Amino acid sequence: MAQSISESTKAIVTATVPALEAHGRSIVTEMYARLLADDEIRVLFNQSHQGGSSPQHEALTNAILAYAKNIDNLGALAGAVERIANKHVGLQIQEEHYEHVANALIGAIAHVLGDAATDEVLSAWGEAYWFLAGILIGREKQLYQDKAQADGGWEGWREFRISERRQESGSVMSFILKPVDGRAVLRHQPGQYLSFDFDLPGVGRHRRNYSISSKPNGEYYRITVKREPGGAVSGWLHEQADEGTILRVAPPAGDFMLKDTAGSEVVLLSAGVGLTPMVSMLETLAERGQSATYLHATVDGTQLVMGDIAKSLAGRSVTFFETPNDSDRAASNYDVEGRISPDWLAANTAVDQANYYICGPKGFMVMAVNGLKTAGVPQERIHFEFFGPASDLDVA
Repeated sequence: MAQSISESTKAIVTATVPALEAHGRSIVTEMYARLLADDEIRVLFNQSHQGGSSPQHEALTNAILAYAKNIDNLGALAGAVERIANKHVGLQIQEEHYEHVANALIGAIAHVLGDAATDEVLSAWGEAYWFLAGILIGREKQLYQDKAQADGGWEGWREFRISERRQESGSVMSFILKPVDGRAVLRHQPGQYLSFDFDLPGVGRHRRNYSISSKPNGEYYRITVKREPGGAVSGWLHEQADEGTILRVAPPAGDFMLKDTAGSEVVLLSAGVGLTPMVSMLETLAERGQSATYLHATVDGTQLVMGDIAKSLAGRSVTFFETPNDSDRAASNYDVEGRISPDWLAANTAVDQANYYICGPKGFMVMAVNGLKTAGVPQERIHFEFFGPASDLDVA
């Protein structure tokens, strides 16, 4: 693998930036069409994330453009590389998969750009691709090795049995997962997720990520899953995955995790089912004897999940209901009516010193991340899990 990218390749890739800005989405759409036509590769992708407005397509379009713009300053992409490597490890991406992606990417560039995709352009993008692939492959090998060698760790897919189901709300279910082999499990970092390989009767194979909603304990994991309308996997989990059902699970992964910030204030901020990694963090902080402020937003009491855990573990807990109903008002099961706003965060949290951990839907994330930045919170104190293009948050 080359130790650096040639200067001629850097020049050619940089020169393609205008073409990528104009045609990047078409290139990515064509690339995915080629990948999804491959039975071996199609299983690696969430099929519900494909389509014209796919956040997965948008994320890759932005990533390719960012790579081209920073081809002479790759240090700027270190955070993105770490995030991608963790996603790949969670989904058990292997070195041999990179050849499929290379063929699809170069083929898509040639197809979309036509005569503009000269041999020199395709060769330069081939070199640039394999240079970045080499970085990712190396980092992923290290992550696989670390997880396999850690106490309770493993390599590849491991069988876990659903030992308990708990209905958290009308659309949210928690599952306690224990290893079939009865041995210890890797103590995850609070905020990380598990990846699953499902082979569902009549539906086929699918891979999914779900945040771990329990503290590290060495014995089991808990995931908390919202049933999505038309969701093949979430629907199956809710309707058919009974206690005793066996699931194939990869080791915990993800770079969104609770930092060692003893002595500093911690603010956990979530909306909807984005609370799942926050519960893991709350349980961990409580075990450490460290207090935290927990802010959670949801529509109303029918969609409030694990509220008892938040109230019992957080030093300070504030629940926002966007549209509380009469029952909510009678029960007084919320603290603030309306949405969390940047002004509220600036006025009611320690923006001058706190570390913020944020997870939720796109609009909520945009508000929280950009609102905190506007309030003067530096990027290094804003940590988030976002399932979509990071550029939507103006932090790419």
